[in-house]
Amino acid sequence: MFIAIAAITGCILAFSPLESEVSNYDIPKASNEPMGIFIHNLKQNYLEVLEISVKPDNRVVASVITEDGDAADFYVDPTTALKVGHIKEDGKVYKFAKTLHRSLFLHGTGRVFMMITSFLLFLISITGFILIIKRQQGIRNILSKIVKDNFFQFGHVYLGRLLLIPIILISITGVVLSIFQLKIVSKTSISHEVNKAFLKDTSNVSEEDFEAFNNISFTEIKSIEFPFSTDVSDFYRFYLDDREVLINQRTGEVVSEKYYPFSEMAYRLGFSIHTGENSIIWAFILLVAAISILFFIVSGFKITFKRKGAKIKNKYKKGECTHIILVGSETGGTITFTVWLQNELIRNGVKAYVAQMNDYKAFSSMKQLIVFTSSYGVGEPPANASKFIQKYLDTAQSDFEFAIVGFGSLAYPDYCKFAFDVEKVLENDAKVSMLLPLHTINNQSVESFNQWVLQYTKVSGIELPLYRRILPIKKAKSVCYEVISKSDLETESNSFIIELEPCYSDKSVSGDLLSIAPSTEDHDRLYSIGITKRNAVRLSVKLHEYGKCSNYLYELSVGMVIKASKVNNKKFHFPSNAKKVIMIATGTGIAPFLGMIETNRTKVPIHLFWGARTNQSYGLYSEYIETTLKSNHLNEFIPAYSRQGDKKQYVQDVLKQYVALITETLTNKGVIMICGSVVMQKEVMELLQQICLQQTHKPLSYYQNKNQLRMDCY
Repeated sequence: MFIAIAAITGCILAFSPLESEVSNYDIPKASNEPMGIFIHNLKQNYLEVLEISVKPDNRVVASVITEDGDAADFYVDPTTALKVGHIKEDGKVYKFAKTLHRSLFLHGTGRVFMMITSFLLFLISITGFILIIKRQQGIRNILSKIVKDNFFQFGHVYLGRLLLIPIILISITGVVLSIFQLKIVSKTSISHEVNKAFLKDTSNVSEEDFEAFNNISFTEIKSIEFPFSTDVSDFYRFYLDDREVLINQRTGEVVSEKYYPFSEMAYRLGFSIHTGENSIIWAFILLVAAISILFFIVSGFKITFKRKGAKIKNKYKKGECTHIILVGSETGGTITFTVWLQNELIRNGVKAYVAQMNDYKAFSSMKQLIVFTSSYGVGEPPANASKFIQKYLDTAQSDFEFAIVGFGSLAYPDYCKFAFDVEKVLENDAKVSMLLPLHTINNQSVESFNQWVLQYTKVSGIELPLYRRILPIKKAKSVCYEVISKSDLETESNSFIIELEPCYSDKSVSGDLLSIAPSTEDHDRLYSIGITKRNAVRLSVKLHEYGKCSNYLYELSVGMVIKASKVNNKKFHFPSNAKKVIMIATGTGIAPFLGMIETNRTKVPIHLFWGARTNQSYGLYSEYIETTLKSNHLNEFIPAYSRQGDKKQYVQDVLKQYVALITETLTNKGVIMICGSVVMQKEVMELLQQICLQQTHKPLSYYQNKNQLRMDCY
């Protein structure tokens, strides 16, 4: 709360120098004008001059007695010493914000609170930076690409890295200023000792000729106090950046010169840094930093709540459960998958128990151990899994099978390292056997997780449904779409094409998703869309016997209107700068590719591989394919039919004949796109991995990190 108050009022106060610069734009600034001439002109123009001060923006303010005998403060021209503008008082908003910012309207007590707040902000900044270093896997990688898990996480890390120094300076100077204001450390005053010899000289030199005046620049001056009388013992007192100077008003000689002590300089520097009064650019940086602090508060809470994730609730006691699921997660994202698996196992009559990896103990009834774990930092275990390996080694456990799923990001070199460490420990235990090889999941990919679900179902005999795609991004507002065409049902593949025209200006892109629910009681179904030349949405739909949404769409006729929501799917948009694109699809997964090919205005070379049961299924798409081949929007179409005659081929079988094309595409910054079933995806990924290792001597993850592999599988 205190940091939020400091940040909000800091934002307001940061506007003060910016507003001053704008409102005083026409008032000239001082630079290297001769000081002697300026002071001489000033004394000639006004009855009496009391003081001049140079504002942080280098505009000059004079305090004078006018010819009418009135005291006045105003801006003066640093060359002519004539009045050029009025001084505007700080608005009530600034006064209110300043008091709240400094002391919360609680005087000394409030200053103590704000000093502590500044110090805690400093600690937050330092520890946050340490966590960024750990996340980026070392100080050397501090400026490397940030893996974008979600908006708040990315913004938290990016802004934290960008604005670390300004925020640290804000917090440190806040502490320093509070220390001085509370007089924990006092500023040492300067006392001048004047040699009486300076008082005996009665010569009278014009200010224009004072050498001392002309050796001092306007930019050094904070203020100048003028002599109160004409007596020789009254001096000009110059308050400069680093010292005070007394100058004889008659001779122009320097009577005394004293440099400020360290405490005074520390206070001045701290004040300048904290307020940004000496630089418009720095004031703007402080404004951005203050706004960012508010963002850190919001994103910090968002990240914290996300880490809590799905709550672990166990229906059965651990001693009676045959399936134990252990989870290791730094951010809590992995827990969602863990809880889903537990619930599905229980629905199948299996007693399953979930625990954090650090809570590992001897489980008397355990027959199967499933470990879901991420890695943190340089391949280290998450906080809730740091004690697991030692606990496992120290615990006696009866025979069991195990399966491990590692969660991580291929952008990091130590991808899923802790999961591999756990696998080694379990493999070395003679009492246990491996149910499944370690399976890794990049960026919490639902498609990759479903690959593991299929494998687990096969070896365990427990029928699990596929993990339903969770919408990680916000759906657009539900709007109307009119059916403008619908094909007949292609009986071999049991599929049809339907085109929808949005009832508003739509900015959808091929590869985006359309979220459709047959009724308010049904869950949304997601369909990959292709956008036609006339900006209609094209869906390719497989009709399932008991599929609510597919039957709902099939029963629609031209002219009918439905409601649906667009879901942005940027990760699967057509690459704008690719030199060549390979598209791999099966069945209805061809839909977004048809849209991408049709709108391939720059005619980027595209090779489309498509798998189906027989060539009868091709009839549904033949018109689109042949048209784009003739127009050179598509360079090559390579089908693979798994039930066509004696020669049965799957997409991955055909791809083996195009190793040179795949190698050339990847090495020349081309892109491979995959859309279709996760079973096909798994087979194709394994083939691509082999090709990369054999032909380019680099893993597939190398190209995936460069965004040369884009997938949308289900």
